[in-house]
Amino acid sequence: MSKSSHRDPLSDTQLRVKALESVLLEKGVVKQETLDAIIDNYENKVGPHIGASVVAKAWTDPDFKSRLLENASDTLAEMGLSGIEGTHVEVKENTAELHNMVVCTLCSCYPWTLLGLPPTWYKSTPYRARAVRDPRGILAEFGVKMSENVEVRVWDSNAEIRYLVLPIRPAGSEGLGEDELAELVTRDSMIGTAVVEMN
Repeated sequence: MSKSSHRDPLSDTQLRVKALESVLLEKGVVKQETLDAIIDNYENKVGPHIGASVVAKAWTDPDFKSRLLENASDTLAEMGLSGIEGTHVEVKENTAELHNMVVCTLCSCYPWTLLGLPPTWYKSTPYRARAVRDPRGILAEFGVKMSENVEVRVWDSNAEIRYLVLPIRPAGSEGLGEDELAELVTRDSMIGTAVVEMN
């Protein structure tokens, strides 16, 4: 299982989307302003930077973390984070003894409000099939080696519930503020296929 680089050539699907976008714009079916607004929404109003700010707040505010773990949906709603993909969220905390990982075996249910668009590999059949059968193997392919004494638990998202992983705060980050901590948090660490490390 490999993550694609931004330098990789566009996939057939991506090329088809670009061609369709060009035709729709040329025929006047869609306006450029509409596409720009959609792109702006996914780049600025939803996305991994939102989830990262939630993680950073949980790392620095014990009361917030407690409420987040107890009732994530209500706690996120207090922050104005809701919507179809933002409700019915549970947060699962990684610890020294437990590593959580998220998959959606049936389709690609995913907390878009917090993480933005799901990565291609998250929606792929190999990831969806292997994540439940061989989570340690998947993690190893993503560069995450778990010792045998760490339990790996896989959470299967669906239309009723979506999961967000609260990664372990990295050692050496004690002096960092929320904004600096948020910069360390990656989308993949909130899915559980990466760990947060100091830069």
